[in-house]
Amino acid sequence: MIATSHIEMGAVAQKRTTPSEKPSSEIVCLVDDDPTVLRSTGLLLASDGFDVCRFDNGEDFIAYVASHDVPVVVLDIWMKGMNGLEVLARLCAISPQTHVIVITGHEDAAARITAMQIGTVAFFIKPFADKEFLEAVHRALGHAPKSSSRKPSLWRAFRNACRRGASPRSGMGLKSTIQPDRKR
Repeated sequence: MIATSHIEMGAVAQKRTTPSEKPSSEIVCLVDDDPTVLRSTGLLLASDGFDVCRFDNGEDFIAYVASHDVPVVVLDIWMKGMNGLEVLARLCAISPQTHVIVITGHEDAAARITAMQIGTVAFFIKPFADKEFLEAVHRALGHAPKSSSRKPSLWRAFRNACRRGASPRSGMGLKSTIQPDRKR
């Protein structure tokens, strides 16, 4: 489902939502300018029962927070336009109750220290382990994670395939990640 909103100077921004199989009151916002990360991390969160609101820039997320209660946000640091630290500073001013999990593709000690001082729940370097990531989201919401014995490896394979540009429907690119059972 795609909700469209109009912003300054006639530009159109899109917020993508991923409906879960069962309705949940727990919404996780995901802010990242990389469409592959939005898709794969959004699917991971939805597979664990969360409703996901996706934003491809910080400005649209801040506009959304101004009129919605956001319990948890997964926020990329290095984005075009408003970067994650700027989003984090604005978020603290308008929604201090929102828990923040930071994700980034670049290790940056100064950004990590700044984010942790502001009060983030967790800080992950992409690619991150699915299980630890989901545990951090559950911790941020104040409950124990669901047991998921097979999800991490399945989702890691899917995310790796997406990173290589393979289509998840075609199965291309999955050969190196998922090995067929061998007969003994």
